This record gives sequence, C-alpha cells and structure tokens, in this order.
Amino acid sequence: MKRVFIASAALFFCTAAFAQTIDRSKKPKEGPAPVIKIADPAKFVLPNGMTVLVVENHKLPKVTASLSTNRGDIVEGDKAGVIGLMGDMLNEGTKTLSKEAFDEKVEVMGASVSLNSGGGYVSALNRYFEPSLMLMADALRNPAFEKENFDKLKSQAVTNLKSQEKNAKSISSRVVNAISYGKNTARGEFQTIQTTEAVTIDDIKSAYQKYLSPASSILTFVGDITPAQAKEYATKAFGSWTGKKIEIVKSTPVANPAKTEIDLIDVPSAVQSEISVGNLINNPFTNPDHYALVLANHILGGGSESKLFMNLREKHGFTYGSYSNLPADRYQTMFKAGASVRNDKVDSAVVEMVREINNMRAGNITAEELATAKAVYNGLFALRMENPQTTASYASTILINGLPNDFYRTYLQKINAVTVADIKRVAQKYLNSADTRIVVVGKASVVKEGLSKLGYPIKLYDIYAAPVTEAAMAPSANVDKSITAQAVVDKYIAAIGGKEALSKVTSMSSDITMNVSGQSLGGVMKNAAPNKSFMQLSMGGMTVMKRVFDGKKGYQEQMGQKKELGADEVAAAGDTKGLFPQLYYNTGGFKLSAPTVEKVNGEDAYKIIVTKPSGKTETEYYSAKTGFLLKQEGKVKAAGQELEQTMEFSNYTSVGALKLPGTMTQSVMGQSFEIAMKKLQAQRRCYG
Repeated sequence: MKRVFIASAALFFCTAAFAQTIDRSKKPKEGPAPVIKIADPAKFVLPNGMTVLVVENHKLPKVTASLSTNRGDIVEGDKAGVIGLMGDMLNEGTKTLSKEAFDEKVEVMGASVSLNSGGGYVSALNRYFEPSLMLMADALRNPAFEKENFDKLKSQAVTNLKSQEKNAKSISSRVVNAISYGKNTARGEFQTIQTTEAVTIDDIKSAYQKYLSPASSILTFVGDITPAQAKEYATKAFGSWTGKKIEIVKSTPVANPAKTEIDLIDVPSAVQSEISVGNLINNPFTNPDHYALVLANHILGGGSESKLFMNLREKHGFTYGSYSNLPADRYQTMFKAGASVRNDKVDSAVVEMVREINNMRAGNITAEELATAKAVYNGLFALRMENPQTTASYASTILINGLPNDFYRTYLQKINAVTVADIKRVAQKYLNSADTRIVVVGKASVVKEGLSKLGYPIKLYDIYAAPVTEAAMAPSANVDKSITAQAVVDKYIAAIGGKEALSKVTSMSSDITMNVSGQSLGGVMKNAAPNKSFMQLSMGGMTVMKRVFDGKKGYQEQMGQKKELGADEVAAAGDTKGLFPQLYYNTGGFKLSAPTVEKVNGEDAYKIIVTKPSGKTETEYYSAKTGFLLKQEGKVKAAGQELEQTMEFSNYTSVGALKLPGTMTQSVMGQSFEIAMKKLQAQRRCYG
C-alpha cells in the first residue's frame, strides 16, 4: 500500500511540475513533419503487357484486386455515353453465365465483384479469392453483350437523363465543363438523350475492343497475399488475354476568356442557383507548385473552416456550404469554387466568392490559417495511410504520372515546407480573377437583374451549353399585354373543355408512372369533387408511398411509416374548391394579380399570382398561344421546413370532351420527378 501511495505522489508532483512549465498564452511550436513509411509495392509485368502491383497486408485474411485501364481522355462525339454503357454491360453476365447465375456465385462466396468501363474490382476472403478473381476475369474477357440487356440499360439511361433535364445541379455539372473546355472536347462533351439513343449494341462491342486491353492495364492486389501468389493468380486469370496498347491522345490546351464573364443558364423551375467561379489551369503532379496549391485550396474552400465556407454560410447564410477544388492532373484541369445559393442572393454570393479569391491573391492569409491547413492535411494523410488501398492508389498514381518512387514518402515534408509567401505566389499564378468564368445555373428572371449590376459581361446559354440570344429569352412582341387575369383563366377553361363540361366532372383517375433518378415506380392517382384525393406508388409489387385525404382529414404512409396530415396540409386542401380550381377564381376569397409575360420552356406564357382564401399564394403560368396551364410554383411543408415546389404540365391529351395533361414534372429540393398519366379517365355527372 505504501509503494502505491509513493508512486501516486510521485505522479502527482511530476504532473504538477509539467503543468507549471506550460505557457498556454503562447502557441506551441510546430513539430517536425511526420515521417511516412510507405513500402514500394512488388511490381512485375505479364507477357501481354499488363502491369501488376502487389501491396502486402497480412492483418486480415482478405484480398482485393482492382484492374484499371490507362487510356487518357477519350472523345465520344455523337455517341457520348457509349463507354459508360459498355461498362454497365460488363455487369450483365458472361458468355457462359447469365447475370443471375453470376451474381449467385458471388453471393455464395460472400465476395464483392463489380465491373466498370475501365476494368473491375473484386474483394473476398482468402479461401474464396481465387474463384472470385476468375469471375471478374470472365466478366472482363467474355462479356455476354446480349441485345435484351443492352435495350434495358439504354432505356434506364434515357429515363435517368430525362429526370435530370430540369435539375440545376445536373445541368451545372455538364455546362461548366462544356463552356470552359468546348463541347467537342473530351472534357467538355456530355451524354444526352439523343447521343444515348444513337448508341447501338455494335457500338458497345466496338468500344470494348478499342478501350479495354491488358497492354494498357494495371492490376493491383492488396491484402493477405504474396507476390508469388499474385503472379500465379494474375497469370491464370489474365495471362492469355491479348490486346494492343491503347494510344493516349494528347489534348490541345484551351484558353480562358479574355476577361471575366458571367455565363447564365436559365432553368425556370430552379428554386436555387448553382454558382461556379473558375478557370482552367495546368497542375500536373510533377508541378513544383503542387504542394502549395494543395494548401491554398484547403484554405480557400477545402472544408468547414475555409474562407468560402465561413463567409458564405457562417457570416451571410447564403448557402449550406461553399467549397473549392483545385485538382492535380496530367491534363489541363480546372480550379473551381462553387455553391448552391437561393436565387435572391446569387449576385451577393458571387461578389463574396470573387472577394475571397482576390483575398488569396493579395496574400491575406495568416500564419495561423496556414498552420491549421497543414495540421488538417497531415491528419487526413495519416488517416488515409491506415487503409492499404491508399498505398495501392499511390502506387498507380506514381506509375501513370511517371513520378519518383519516394513521391508520397516525402509528401508531408514538402507540404509542411510551404510558406505564406508560397500561398500568395501560387494564388496569383493559378487563381484568376480578371479572366475567369462565373457560371450561374438558375432562374434567369430572378437572378439576371442583380448579376447585371456586377459589371461583368453576361452571356446566355441553354441547358445544353448552346449560346442563346437575349431575344430568344424575351417574350414575343406581339403577345397581348393588356389582357386581364380573369381573361387568361377563362381562356384556359375554354381550352381544356369549357365551363359546362368541367362542372359536370365528379371524379378523375389515372394509372401513373413516376421516374425518380432513373428508377420507375408505378401507381394510381384518384381525385373526387370537391377535394378528396388518393395516390399510391409501388415498386416491385410493394407499396412505397400512399397518400389519402377524405375532404376533412388524411394521412401519408411511406415505407410502412404512417403519419397523419398536419393542420397546414389540411388547410391547403381546404383551398381547393373543386377538381378544376380555376372555375372558382372569380368567386370570393381568391385574388389574381395582373398578368406579366415570361418564357416557359421557350413558350410565351402569362404569369399570374393567385392568392387563395387561406392567404397562401401560388404562381401560375398559362400559354399565351394555347391557353393551357404550363407551370405552377408554390411552397410546401416537409420535414418541418418550407420548400419551394414547381409543377410543370405538358403533353395535353383528349379525355372525352376534355383536354388534360398527360405528363407532370415536379421539382423540389433540386430533384425532378416525371409523372406520366396513363388510362386517364374523367367521370361526369349525368342528368335524367
């Protein structure tokens, strides 16, 4: 007991003495850069030209292997999307195994096998690794390429593209590159419905022959395996596979704009805008400025402590987050800062993003900001190194980019040698402010006026990056601007069947198909006068969503969870006076604003703000030519928050004496859902 007491006392005094030596008012000195120990992987080349890398890690009885193809950037042209479809087809079975049989073999072994356009991946316990690797090799070397599977995948791709047509984020992801690099370049082209529909099964087979070859492939083993075992497995799986080395085509560098410009893409249904501020740069891994650029990007927009995030989110509340990206690449690449911002703050957000870029160029960076960036990066680097896959990834990067073997062993030493002066220097060299592109994808009628006050020239593009003129976006000069709101509504009522016919409709029903992110759901929708409704969606024979309202109360059931409709939802339903609300707009309780004219999907439309009896408002757009309702905008409550929602109506079809929309497209929270109406029926009141 005495010895315990003495030891405890000694520990106390040592701790107290240590505490006395710490001056917490002074920041502790930075320690030396961590020493990274990365063993070089074993490397050998098969007679067919395939390079094999082996990273040993015997902690777990598990092995993974990945095969990737070094082929550079590829221009697909009018068949853009063919390489991606080819990769999807590799997962559809082999010449001797159907997809179902293939998947069953993988599942029985508890393995993971997946294929892509550049190769494949397999992971399994030791005892099952060899047969799992042979399955991956079979899929790569002997794909079935059956027409039936191709038609299915092609249809899914088209459906997915359709669902993204009005999604501002999806549009931004393609037009930023298309405008910056050019639509006819490998990095500027993009897949469309038209290019996808143009792809044939023969194109898939041709792409396979042209862009998958062992001579340009790297096979990497990671895990509980020796180089001798890896060589045996690789030879057995791929040794007899033959093919020529794929020629890597060098791309021609593209110039940035002569001076900073705003490229505006109009998405009328967008409730928030996607902003991208960036410029093209050259930053290969061999670039001496690479390390300073890594830290410069982290300080500007690499995380939640970065300048962009703290400014646009924490200080101004413009967005949920703002980040930047400054990648290393063997080809010309792009520095880009971006954010998703609500439409009414787009111009202010652009000002702040450019301000932070200019602050970097001016060297407004503190030693503390740099030290924090280094500390975060050191930690992330060390964390990544705990995963053996990282070592394999680094080995491939070294091989493809012709880097020295100690590139990553000395990485943190070079990162930690970067100074504030280095950050300023590379910011001035690579982060442009006078010749950059500010690409805004959003609702032009809301954001354009504010952007025009920033002093930059504005160029207009459509959602496929084709230039458009101001005149193309403006309403036609011959549209009657003296028309009243009630006259617009009356024209709509007449266009879809007339007041008398509409008044006799007591209920409507339709089978529906909803496409959500490439997935198809079937269901039924029913409505009965004055405001009763029923909607049910199913997938694979199972109900995934049901919504019922009996005129006074209702509920929504989703994935087995039932929830009663809230007071706001019931009140909103109470605003509906009948199956065709426009019949009641001239009665008490409704107010209509004077019409203005805007374009909706290229069509002249009258815009009317409808104030309902509850006080809630909804904006409606009616075709100036046909009178049909084209779009509605309003707010809905979901998960305790109010969200902007847009519903577009198209494909008006005859239903008896009526004309009703056959397609509705709903947009909310940046997602679009297309609803196709089938077997649409309207039941009418009969008089004796």
